[in-house]
Amino acid sequence: MTLTAAPGADGRTARKAPPGAAPRTRRSGRLRRIGLPYLLLLPALLLELLVHLVPMVIGIVVSFKELTQFHIRDWGAAPWAGFDNYSLAVDFDAPVGEALLKSFTTTCLFTLFSVGSCWLLGTAAALFLQEDFRGRGFLRTLFLVPYALPVYTAVITWAFMFQRDNGLVNHVLHDQLGLTDSPPFWLIGDNSFVTLLVVSVWKGWPFAFLIIMAGLQNIPREVYEAAALDGAGTWQQIRRITLPALRPVNQVLVLVLFLWTFNDFNTPFVLFGKAAPESADLVSLHIYQSSFQTWNFGAGSAMSVLLLLFLLVVTGAYLLITSRGRKATDA
Repeated sequence: MTLTAAPGADGRTARKAPPGAAPRTRRSGRLRRIGLPYLLLLPALLLELLVHLVPMVIGIVVSFKELTQFHIRDWGAAPWAGFDNYSLAVDFDAPVGEALLKSFTTTCLFTLFSVGSCWLLGTAAALFLQEDFRGRGFLRTLFLVPYALPVYTAVITWAFMFQRDNGLVNHVLHDQLGLTDSPPFWLIGDNSFVTLLVVSVWKGWPFAFLIIMAGLQNIPREVYEAAALDGAGTWQQIRRITLPALRPVNQVLVLVLFLWTFNDFNTPFVLFGKAAPESADLVSLHIYQSSFQTWNFGAGSAMSVLLLLFLLVVTGAYLLITSRGRKATDA
């Protein structure tokens, strides 16, 4: 006796799928769903490699070459220098190493004051705007204006304001308030460090304000109400509740501000030009001058690699210390 499949609604004979076809179809669909996000990320990854990784590798190779203006046309044929460029950069008794050490010290002080001021101002502004009052939305928008402005526009504006003869800063300090005997120079000399610090804090603290304000939203208001019922004042609430709750946010914020500030090139370059005063000679601008002013790209690349290694070591140590502190707190 022969069995035939029953015809379907359209009159066609339904065929039974071969064994294993359904699992194979489900498997291929699962692989397609899993692989689609990576396929969509592939152009961005390739562009990231092209923009960042390839120049980084080339810079490391150049740091081992004697690449000067005599070999710039065919940099691949430049003589191999080995570790001579690194020895020149870390020889602090020689003029090149001594200048790099001064620039590095200036950058460390600048980063310390800038990051500390940005965090302090951002935290104070975020705590102030936590309470509901009339005009809070306007102040939030106003505080974020420096962060929204393009860097070059903001720094050029500050450069005009710090002009000695017709700048707004000297007009207020000297002409109106009479705080100085003569209009001081802000873009040259020792005052240039203060100028650079003011501009950096002005354009950096709104980011700290934004991040801390977002972190404060995760702290329940009931905790503050319970602390107030127990007799805790404002400072005790900030010390015992706010700062411990913001510790994970602050750890990430401080690291990001440190990396941004230590590597900042746009601010001193736009503010002072190609040659910054000695008191505001940041290491990023110093490396630029060593490479593009003296045409010693080998030494400049070696300085860049040393800066990269320093930032990697500091970042790794910071993450290790903060992770251990977080584990100790959780325990």
